[in-house]
Amino acid sequence: MTLNDALNLARQHEVDLVEISPNAVPPVCRVVDFGKYRYEMAKKEKDSKKHQHASTVKEVQLSPRIDPHDLGIKTEHAVGFLCEDMKVKISLKFRGREMAHTEYGFDVIKKFLGVIAPFGHPDFPPKLIGRGINVMVSPLPRSKRPKNPFGAFDPDSVASETSSDDDEDEEDEKTSQPAAKPAKVPVAEEPKSGGLASPFADLDVKPS
Repeated sequence: MTLNDALNLARQHEVDLVEISPNAVPPVCRVVDFGKYRYEMAKKEKDSKKHQHASTVKEVQLSPRIDPHDLGIKTEHAVGFLCEDMKVKISLKFRGREMAHTEYGFDVIKKFLGVIAPFGHPDFPPKLIGRGINVMVSPLPRSKRPKNPFGAFDPDSVASETSSDDDEDEEDEKTSQPAAKPAKVPVAEEPKSGGLASPFADLDVKPS
């Protein structure tokens, strides 16, 4: 069909002529309602993203002595991920002597899970594995969870969720170690004149 015939056909049915495959020979067009066509394409794209998010796992790292402000930021990120239908892995790492009081770590995890409870539920109770506590949180169905209280959230804008606590812990370990003593620098002896020591060097010679 020629282009003029296709345009006349679209006008007769009060619809639009949409080019589907411009690189084909001849180009492939479709007679559709362009508004409805855009709506269907947007819906398909949204459904495909929904399935991608369902299989996406984001990690949020905590520490037993995390600052309340940092804990609030981690909570905001976890709620944002859950509202985007993503799973969230919560991990808490112990450093050095913190392993002697793992109960503090479990308290932080329980507090964190309590805050995000309206948006997701843990797949299993928190477990101590090695030197850390891990728990996986799945999002609740959209009909059973409220909207994100922190407003619009872009998961791509959040970089790696690796906490800066690791860097802080490394600095603490460095500062806790005693400072190394400076090495003694040997002092070169001044060469003696004449090459041979004088036998009268140690005598006190009084003037007569």
